[in-house]
Amino acid sequence: MTLDLAHYPNLALAHTPEELRKLPQDKLKTLADELRQYLLASVSQSSGHFASGLGTVELTVALHYVYQTPFDRLIWDVGHQAYPHKILTGRADRMSTIRQKEGLHPFPWPPESDYDTFAVGHSSTSISAALGMAVAAEKEALGRKIVAVIGDGALTAGMAFEAMNHAGDIDKDLLVVLNDNEMSISENVGALNSHLARLLTGNFFNKIRDGGKKLLSNVPPIKEFASRAEEHLKGMVVPGTIFEELGFNYIGPIDGHDVNAMVDTLRNMRKFKGPQLLHVVTCKGKGYPQAEKDPIKFHAVPKFNPAEQSLPKSAPSAPSFSAIFGQWLCDMAAQDPKLMAITPAMREGSGMVAFSQQYPEQYFDVAIAEQHAVTFAAGLAKEGYNAVVAIYSTFLQRAYDQLIHDVALQNLPVLFAIDRAGIVGADGPTHQGAFDIAFLRCIPNMLIMTPADENECRQMLYTGHKARQPAAVRYPRGAGKGVVPDSDMYEIEPGKSRTLRTGKKVAILNFGTLLPYAEEAAETLDATLYDMRFVKPLDTAALDEAAKKHDLLVTLEDGCVMGGAGSAVSEYLASGQTLKPVLHLGLPDSFILQGSQQQMYAEHELDAPGIIRRVRTALGE
Repeated sequence: MTLDLAHYPNLALAHTPEELRKLPQDKLKTLADELRQYLLASVSQSSGHFASGLGTVELTVALHYVYQTPFDRLIWDVGHQAYPHKILTGRADRMSTIRQKEGLHPFPWPPESDYDTFAVGHSSTSISAALGMAVAAEKEALGRKIVAVIGDGALTAGMAFEAMNHAGDIDKDLLVVLNDNEMSISENVGALNSHLARLLTGNFFNKIRDGGKKLLSNVPPIKEFASRAEEHLKGMVVPGTIFEELGFNYIGPIDGHDVNAMVDTLRNMRKFKGPQLLHVVTCKGKGYPQAEKDPIKFHAVPKFNPAEQSLPKSAPSAPSFSAIFGQWLCDMAAQDPKLMAITPAMREGSGMVAFSQQYPEQYFDVAIAEQHAVTFAAGLAKEGYNAVVAIYSTFLQRAYDQLIHDVALQNLPVLFAIDRAGIVGADGPTHQGAFDIAFLRCIPNMLIMTPADENECRQMLYTGHKARQPAAVRYPRGAGKGVVPDSDMYEIEPGKSRTLRTGKKVAILNFGTLLPYAEEAAETLDATLYDMRFVKPLDTAALDEAAKKHDLLVTLEDGCVMGGAGSAVSEYLASGQTLKPVLHLGLPDSFILQGSQQQMYAEHELDAPGIIRRVRTALGE
């Protein structure tokens, strides 16, 4: 969709921040309204993240208006809310391509724009990165300013507080904008706090404060008294004590939809020295009533008609693997009162809504705190409870030490239900679950399962739940083959594969949900097909048989080839001095960009035609 000057005349004059800063300040409110309408029009036609961006429109305008981006560094946390930023930084005419193959990246991405100062997709990284940039800026001595924007949800991660603790200790010039979209703010409170923010950032207050500090610097008892008096005075009217204790000068809360108040406040704060925190209160989904009412539902949306009251219903399809997990969780809890399910702020995405409602005493959402989630589960397991951690593949990366040190080292029976394993599609490289097999299989005591369909997923979850050791079941985003899971639950013998087809010359060893492609390729190639099911332990008897009866072994996995399931197969064969050609099919040694799952499978030759082509090349045909 191209920019229509007739509908967005002010936005057309602010295609870049340089153009934006030429506008008079009294035009900014109208500009923000047009930007919000453009965001609504573009995302409704392209699909993508939605509610978060609607809530940061005025904040984005104010930041780019006051700060000299990209010379001044603006770092977004997560990046769901950065669509207005993309629109204002020369990419408005490409918004229709966002999250699509070879289109705009779904999150801030430095190769795409100089305004995207730091690649991001996971939460709570912004303050650490910004502090590193602040130290560099001080050494450059060019007057560069550094701003990090972090949401109240991302602030629950320990990493954010680690960064703030460090920032307060080394006292570098840095502004952290806390985008608080959970708290509602009334008109009166908003006006009062906007006025207060202007006062606390104004010259009068800060000249008195700084002058007083200099005057009393040599009188320690009086200086301490003055400092405490200032703290208590501010504590009576602002809720920023915790940030002050971390060494930040706290300002706010301020209405995040009053663009002029934010511009005035940011102008003042840009002159400040040391670490600053500006607390802005916003409404996720602002300006679109349906998104304001249900921001979770409108967090990421398909193409939709803005005039309608609800999002379009997708065509009926097989239940997603997340739904299969959610149903298993409810069924298992009905049998096991010691089951405890944990998620790091992924209740909806992990399919846990029904469980959280039916078994609230056995459900724990620990917020965006993956490290805590894993060690919390370890503590439960140590005391005899059956902990299940529902977590996305890329988010488990953030708790790797806890997985090793707190779970596996003690051989604790924690089950990891790893969602979004393999190619996830439109969210791109920050969310592709490429590495979990490789980083899990090197850990002692781990049981690693790769279900090929919905029933295997259900039974492997049961198997992992009953195992007296750490266990992982990895499954992809989206629906499966349409296999209806057995209502009964039973354990699968660890390390036991299935032989699905017997052929000649070639044996395909499938790990996971690429099985339909493997089945099609095996028919075309007249190949033997094994559903391996377990990465650890491997079915070594099946591997011995396959090596003995075939000329070429082909491993297939929806994960990185380096260190993956195929590597495990080759390591086993090499350990027995079995010399047999092995073709490893999986994801290459590169980060996989955005695009649909099917597009990425085809690009990396993991669909049936790609498998057939690669095998025939390996055979010299």
